[in-house]
Amino acid sequence: MSEVQIDKFSGTHRQLLAAIEGLSEEQLTWKRAPEVWSVQEVLSHLTDHSIVTSFRIRDILAGTTAQLPAFEQDDWVSGQYANQGGTPDILDAFHALLTYNTLLLQRLTPEDLAKTGVNPRGQTVSVADLVNGFIRHVENHLGQIERIKQAAALV
Repeated sequence: MSEVQIDKFSGTHRQLLAAIEGLSEEQLTWKRAPEVWSVQEVLSHLTDHSIVTSFRIRDILAGTTAQLPAFEQDDWVSGQYANQGGTPDILDAFHALLTYNTLLLQRLTPEDLAKTGVNPRGQTVSVADLVNGFIRHVENHLGQIERIKQAAALV
């Protein structure tokens, strides 16, 4: 079983705040092209991903035998008009989910963290795998946020 780094998981909100510190609303919603996400859309996607990860963890803990759900990230971002929302609201939702999930993770036993389900790709994953995957996913998108900021600076 892989180890879960709860501190690293709970620190993802602070990382996102640091990544966007000082950005104006215009910079947060700037898009290089219509089909490419803005910083705000990346944040919205990460909040969506947190919702899905929350469900997947709870589904595994409940002992489901059904395949864990996938989600169409681009359709979710565009379908909710994420770039027309507000970054503070998006980050508040992310933080609330993160806090709720952190409290759950702190209650879990090693046996709970080792419980498994089948992801949308047909692979067996544990609760620990989902948590660690979430951390990596946020880190990947932090890189994307930096690339967007660099591209916006060139305009």
